Amino acid sequence: MEHLELFFKSIFIDNMVFATFLGMCSYLAVSKKVSTAVGLGAAVIFVLAITVPLNWLLDQYILQPGALSWLGEEYASYDLSFLSFIMFIATIATMVQLVEIVVEKFSPSLYNSLGIFLPLIAVNCAILGGSLFMQSREIASLGLALNYGIGSGIGWFLAILAIAAIREKIRYSAVPPALRGLGITFIITGLMAIGFMSFGGMLTGGDDGAEKEDKAATIKVIKEDLKDDAKAKADLELADNTNK
Repeated sequence: MEHLELFFKSIFIDNMVFATFLGMCSYLAVSKKVSTAVGLGAAVIFVLAITVPLNWLLDQYILQPGALSWLGEEYASYDLSFLSFIMFIATIATMVQLVEIVVEKFSPSLYNSLGIFLPLIAVNCAILGGSLFMQSREIASLGLALNYGIGSGIGWFLAILAIAAIREKIRYSAVPPALRGLGITFIITGLMAIGFMSFGGMLTGGDDGAEKEDKAATIKVIKEDLKDDAKAKADLELADNTNK
């Protein structure tokens, strides 16, 4: 259940584009055609699926305070968390180079269509944001880190695919001249972000139920305490009357 909840939350509720507005440069520049949007989105999914678990391992066994204790007791006091940005970016750059080589080898047309934005995945804030969110939210296991990376990549993929499909359609629409280009794209993105906010209610029902149960249990405990206090008070009054 935890994996399923994290997966849907990373796609719809904490969507990289619509919730945190990360990766907007590539989102706006490469979303003119669906074919290029699909290629870049698939590359982002691959990079996030690889880098988030790798950076989780780096964070757990190298960067966190005391993470080097597996090397020996003398290393238990080391704190390398100040190297997080450097290590995360190095891992991301390595994976992006791998993706670039593969795309250039097997799909030269897609490689030419993506242009400079394929190597720029290395500095795409959505990619680095995935690793930093993983670290700040204290993802508990490697499996959950992989789940979060894939879910975040799919969320970014859906965002760029949706806007690319809409931008292809609005070419034939009577858009006011002042809003053509990025103007109408920003407006559509804002409307889509508002729509994605509605997914926030997907995972709150259970929390509300649990909260109500906790409140009911608390009220029950308070009532029992009040009954005990009333009984104790009555016993004291009875004892006083008996002594008199």
